[in-house]
Amino acid sequence: MIEAVGLTKRYGAKTAVYNLSFQVRPGAVTGFLGPNGSGKSTTMRMILGLDAPTAGHVTIGGHPFRRLPNAPRQVGALLDAKAVHGGRSARNHLLSLAQLSGIPARRVDEVLGVVGLQDVARRRSKGFSLGMGQRLGIAAALLGDPQVLLFDEPVNGLDPEGILWVRNLMKGLAAEGRTVFVSSHLMSEMALTADHLIVIGRGQLLADMSVRDFISHHSAGFARVRTPVDAPEQREKLTAALSGAGGHVLSEQDGALRVSGLPLPRISDLAHEADVRLWELSPHQASLEEAYMQMTQGAVDYRSAPDQRAGLRTAVPGPAAPGYAPQTGYGPQGGYGPQGGLAPQAGYAPQGHEGYAGHTPGHTPPPGGFPPGGAAAPGPFPAGAPQPNPYAAPPPSAAPSGAAPGPDPMKRDTEEAR
Repeated sequence: MIEAVGLTKRYGAKTAVYNLSFQVRPGAVTGFLGPNGSGKSTTMRMILGLDAPTAGHVTIGGHPFRRLPNAPRQVGALLDAKAVHGGRSARNHLLSLAQLSGIPARRVDEVLGVVGLQDVARRRSKGFSLGMGQRLGIAAALLGDPQVLLFDEPVNGLDPEGILWVRNLMKGLAAEGRTVFVSSHLMSEMALTADHLIVIGRGQLLADMSVRDFISHHSAGFARVRTPVDAPEQREKLTAALSGAGGHVLSEQDGALRVSGLPLPRISDLAHEADVRLWELSPHQASLEEAYMQMTQGAVDYRSAPDQRAGLRTAVPGPAAPGYAPQTGYGPQGGYGPQGGLAPQAGYAPQGHEGYAGHTPGHTPPPGGFPPGGAAAPGPFPAGAPQPNPYAAPPPSAAPSGAAPGPDPMKRDTEEAR
């Protein structure tokens, strides 16, 4: 059993823990909850003798941690999964801890199998993921087969399978009669794992009770009531009857009624007396997260604020100015379009159609006006004469008489390719 009496810890002018008293009993998983900066990690360090309390004391099995004979065989802890020499393999890390505590080497292989790291036992721990590091830290805590175990955020970085494994491991250790003290920020996981809760805020004790009692004491249950959808008058009649009996009735978005302040049998009797048919009458209990948030809302040191994004937001372009419209009928003139037979753009007039060759509606007519439809546009070359290609290569010059013929370029290309 872990017992803290008047535990206080100050760092200069800051009081991290103040007059904290509680007991962690064997045979149950005790959850240790509190906002960031509430003193959870400091309390765990004082339990393990890593920090000396300013006032008060804490014992394990009636003795301070530093006075326990062969403490690693009695207490196992995971406070920081990164507290490992990165150059050592997982097995060598555990083996060094075992040799310091007089634990046989075969135990190292046993705990590696328990946490699922037997296949990577000889890999250096610096290459481990966060979840693998957590498993290695849990293996170190289990190494001495201790009766008291402390875990600080043991599921951090684990996948869903790993979280389920840790949950079952904690419950199994508690079922064996061990003392299990677990700190976590995952309320949903604590609701499934813990049997008892110790909640602190700003270094002081806020609650010390079972999970069931904590939820019932710090949240209000309610009844969900639903009447026939096609009879709104019955819903109104029931609302008036419940309010008249002292109940607090709220309408939900789906048409149901949320009733608090009245037990379910009383709600049923009132509906019967009002001759109202019920389609649903079910109890609803708040979650651990809702109860925790309700209790600790005044003990939170770090609160978020909306992101104003000052100076970062850009103006959203508005609609086009009145009277503005994209020009239509404008396109590249004949001979300027892309080669390869691409389709002409909208408003593009190919040669031989309306207007004359290359004319685009809306353009200024040439001197002398447009030629009749279908006629060719006037140009520098006479009609029917072939137009020279300005990009064509000049023809090869004739070789002088008696000169030896030059090499055949096709034959040369073939030989080079060969």
